[in-house]
Amino acid sequence: MDINSKVLALKYRPQTFNQLVGQQVIAESIFNSIRNNKIPNAYMFLGIRGSGKTSAARIVAKALNCENGVENLCTKNFCNSCKSIIEGNNIDILEIDAASKTSVDDVRELIEFSRYKPTSAKYKIFICDEVHMFSKSAFAALLKTLEEPPSYLKFIFASTEVKKIPVTIISRCQRYDLSRVNSEELFKYLVKIKDLENGNISNEAIKLIVKLSEGSVRDSLSLLDRAMLAEKDGNELDLAAAQKIFGYFEKSIIIDLIEQILNGNEDNTLKLFRSIYKSGVEPKVFLNEFLETLYYLKNIDFINLDGKNFDLNDKEFEKIKSLSKKIIKKDLLLLWQFTFNNLEKIDIITNQHQFVEMFLIRSLYLKKILKGKTNSKIEGFKNEFNLDKNKLENKAELYQETVDQLKRVEQEDKIETVPEVKNETQGIQINTFEELIQNFRKGKRT
Repeated sequence: MDINSKVLALKYRPQTFNQLVGQQVIAESIFNSIRNNKIPNAYMFLGIRGSGKTSAARIVAKALNCENGVENLCTKNFCNSCKSIIEGNNIDILEIDAASKTSVDDVRELIEFSRYKPTSAKYKIFICDEVHMFSKSAFAALLKTLEEPPSYLKFIFASTEVKKIPVTIISRCQRYDLSRVNSEELFKYLVKIKDLENGNISNEAIKLIVKLSEGSVRDSLSLLDRAMLAEKDGNELDLAAAQKIFGYFEKSIIIDLIEQILNGNEDNTLKLFRSIYKSGVEPKVFLNEFLETLYYLKNIDFINLDGKNFDLNDKEFEKIKSLSKKIIKKDLLLLWQFTFNNLEKIDIITNQHQFVEMFLIRSLYLKKILKGKTNSKIEGFKNEFNLDKNKLENKAELYQETVDQLKRVEQEDKIETVPEVKNETQGIQINTFEELIQNFRKGKRT
């Protein structure tokens, strides 16, 4: 396949440690361990989608087997080993997907295959993606080999679900947590790729791509690919055009909508939402954006627009700052909780558009409803307290009477009754031994 026909995510896949975006500390650590020949039995790469886990695994495999050594790792003119790893046909580098190889029998095949030394490479390497999909028995079968593998065998695992991996497996690996790529670094990277591809996209549109990708390099490249394909006649793709392509809308509309809700204007509230819905925005996406806007309204005093925060543009930042001064913070927290509760229920509704409209209408009257409920609860509490007060007084009298009864019973129990003991032998005189025997016989008969 011609490299120019590949999608950007594949065309610009990192081939060396230096090309890993946003993971410089981890890349340097792995590089130093290989250079100093302190190579672990197994690597464990963890992180969100598109953070570079699989790319890092392949780079480690190349670094361990490169004919030029790790310090002269191939970048353009690849050696036979690196070239075969990139193309995926190296017989000693086995890359598997744990989602399709989950059983203990699959792991046994790997262990059996690992008994043989590498054919052409220095190390035989197993790269296992989404390792958390292995079954419990598969993990158990892997434990012994993972702890004491042959010197020529190395394992490289990648996963997005660390909690599903047994601790016994993680403890046998050298763990690396790949972080989300920060907005500023991802923005610079996308601008660089855009220039290499001769794209004509505005910086504001690229900032939107950075926001939507949520720190994932692969997602950002996929969105950039879509944006570049949408260019027409060499005209620059601006923010408005990018928003239509990605089905995104400006927060300024939601800011206006929240202001109408707090002012109690039903007509304008529904009109604004329907304009958002007609633009193709899903109701659930709208609720998430609604929550995000509430967050910014509450915490705008602690947010700086310093060029590194791409969640808000200049216009949205100023608009939120102005509106936040007019809003009572308690109302925002109330609306946040109400929105969050409805977000949990939206999946069970067939017509989500109608659900959101009713949610907005209820939000208009939320403050009044809760105020009425609070007042009624207070009155009910007072009445209940008065009733309980009378009950307590009656219970106090009954309690005192019961205590007095218990005291009397206790005092009666303490009175000891001494039984009268009759001495039947009182007054009997014995003068001889025969009289003693006769008296003894009389007592035995009775």
